[in-house]
Amino acid sequence: MRYALPTVVFASLASLLIDASRAKAQRLRPRDVDTLPSRTPDAVVSYGTDSLQVGELRLPKGQGPFPLVVVIHGGCWTRGFATRRNTAAVASALVDDGMATWNVEYRQAGDPGGGWPNSYRDIASAVDHARTLATRYPIDTSHVVVIGHSAGAHLALWAAARHTLPTSSVVRGGNPLRVRAAVAIDGPGDLAGLVGRDAEICGRPVIAPFMGGTPSEVSARYAEGSPLARLPFGAAQYLVSATVLTADEAKAYQAAAQRAGDRVTLLDAPEGGHFGVIAPGTRFWPPVAAFIRQAVGLHR
Repeated sequence: MRYALPTVVFASLASLLIDASRAKAQRLRPRDVDTLPSRTPDAVVSYGTDSLQVGELRLPKGQGPFPLVVVIHGGCWTRGFATRRNTAAVASALVDDGMATWNVEYRQAGDPGGGWPNSYRDIASAVDHARTLATRYPIDTSHVVVIGHSAGAHLALWAAARHTLPTSSVVRGGNPLRVRAAVAIDGPGDLAGLVGRDAEICGRPVIAPFMGGTPSEVSARYAEGSPLARLPFGAAQYLVSATVLTADEAKAYQAAAQRAGDRVTLLDAPEGGHFGVIAPGTRFWPPVAAFIRQAVGLHR
């Protein structure tokens, strides 16, 4: 005799499987992502004089010129959490989709000279160095997209907003390269709004040490360094929410950006957890890869 399980049992089993999948994704740690396969860079290039002012350039096959994706790793804005190794697999996977990638290192809080303002200056210099790279490699500097994960998501959005800063700003740079779009993967668009919760996420307060003070103590810095405060900045913005950037926070940022006149597209990917969304080879990566291709303007 065959027995039919009630619908509620099937629903419960499905829920358990989803929860188990999410739990597995949540167990992915930074070092797990560090060990994912990545291709050897075509070039490792310095964009400044400090040993951390360096990036890995990877190029697709063909003559180009290729759209360039600047890749910024996360790590709680603080030395010891992550390096560009954490985004090497992402940078490699995007090359397979026809994009040149520039996976950059930068000084973080705890590095000599890291934190405000030099971490911002490093990102500015790394993005602007695309012009120099294009003199030697087949890169289209009119087709640049900046992507970042976690703390790097904040910096990617900021890189797209940098041109809105006054010329007197200590972090703007002389001639900001305008980018086509920014993709923020599970990181904040509202820097000040994450103060407090950053200690839960990173195990200790990290934003105030990175900025050199709290929003009330150094409000001008947060006004220059927080993407939300720079709206509108004219570049398309793509936000992936998972655990650090919640779906509600992403929607709130989208609403603020749209009121200001900017276009923001959302992808909610909680099943991937914070690191599954940057883990090529897992089932959590394809939606994020498609999202990035959309930002770059490549479709397949």
